[in-house]
Amino acid sequence: MKLLDHTRESLVGYLTAQCAAIVPDGREAAFRAAVDAHLDEALARMHVCINACAPWRMDQFNVLQSSQHCIFLYYLSNTIHRRSGDTAAATRLFLMNKALNGIDLFYEIAMPEVFYIGHSVGIVLAKATYGNYLVLYQNSTVGRHKDQIPVIGDRVVLYPNTAVIGRSIIGNDAVLSQGTSAVNRTVPPGVIAFRSVGTDLAFQPRPADLLQEYFRL
Repeated sequence: MKLLDHTRESLVGYLTAQCAAIVPDGREAAFRAAVDAHLDEALARMHVCINACAPWRMDQFNVLQSSQHCIFLYYLSNTIHRRSGDTAAATRLFLMNKALNGIDLFYEIAMPEVFYIGHSVGIVLAKATYGNYLVLYQNSTVGRHKDQIPVIGDRVVLYPNTAVIGRSIIGNDAVLSQGTSAVNRTVPPGVIAFRSVGTDLAFQPRPADLLQEYFRL
């Protein structure tokens, strides 16, 4: 994969400089070493995601494309934590992502192999089951309640200001329309859910070609 305007070494330096600016605790050397040790695996994960996302040029990673950078910071933090158990570097990457992109996505959360972020600001993602080919927009929230954990199927779209809370189950190919909340609710596969009267949800069939805008399926 081509790194636009960067080499591998300059990308490590760029991330280290970002960390020093956002978490200025003087531990840049340890952070740099952790990034360098796990960068290649994180880039490989990012390559898979970029090539699956229709709006992005295949085989090119642009650090200045904010959604790409947001997803990459998650992949890097998650990779570091999984492979080494290093919570210090992983936490700094989590904080960087929060400061730069306005997203709350902890490194322990198991995100899918492929997901697309339209706009990252205000996204909050708790521990849940996340299906592959997930689409997220600004102010979308996934939240657990005690031991009640949401399950989100494959090819789900969460439009702006949506929420999936508690023991909710979102079926494959389902969509939550803007401003719709599923709280301890089941959304059937292949539908668009929208608010009806009060807290009730109504459903209509999802357009068959909806995901062509987001993914190369």
